[in-house]
Amino acid sequence: MKTEQLVEALVADRAARRKPISLVLALGIALGGAASLVLFLIDLGVRADIGPALATWRFDLKIGMVVLALILAFGLCRECARPDASRRPAWRLLALAVLAIGAVALELAVVPRATWGTRLVGTNSMVCLSAIPVLSIAPLVAVLTVLRRGAAASPALAGAAAGLLAAALGAMLYAFHCFDDSPLFVVTWYSLAAIPIVLVGALIGRRLLRW
Repeated sequence: MKTEQLVEALVADRAARRKPISLVLALGIALGGAASLVLFLIDLGVRADIGPALATWRFDLKIGMVVLALILAFGLCRECARPDASRRPAWRLLALAVLAIGAVALELAVVPRATWGTRLVGTNSMVCLSAIPVLSIAPLVAVLTVLRRGAAASPALAGAAAGLLAAALGAMLYAFHCFDDSPLFVVTWYSLAAIPIVLVGALIGRRLLRW
């Protein structure tokens, strides 16, 4: 039997005996997210002006970006868990990149140039850099555990995808506490906060997800 046929047979056998990876991944991220939600409510909490904030386009756009990041990262993670993953799975994130660029361009167009620096730095950048990684820990553990059920073509890439998914969930929770709604702040600092989790996921995945 050829190697390719053996791999296909193993994958088919596992698929027949186990729940679909999408379902298990959703359950895993839900459990990890529940743990992070408890931590969020204890340590941070929802911002006091959440009602008025919901009526502003910047806050709504911020939530839209992190929700889109979560959805696309889930698809990327599911794809990377397969032995026949596409060679460029990161293309799944193209829509997020387009939205982020468009949001920044809109912000630069509607606010005075003199305020760009203030909006970029914001008031909670250091909190953002610590809160998002902390809120991502439980989801990362859960997702990596789930991915061990799969047969990732690239363990490091699958681990990085797990880190991105976990960071997206952490960012979504933090977004409801963060008072900085400018796309300049969100795109910059949320991305920087996600990088350590993505790197940790890649490093752990490289060893943990070998098969």
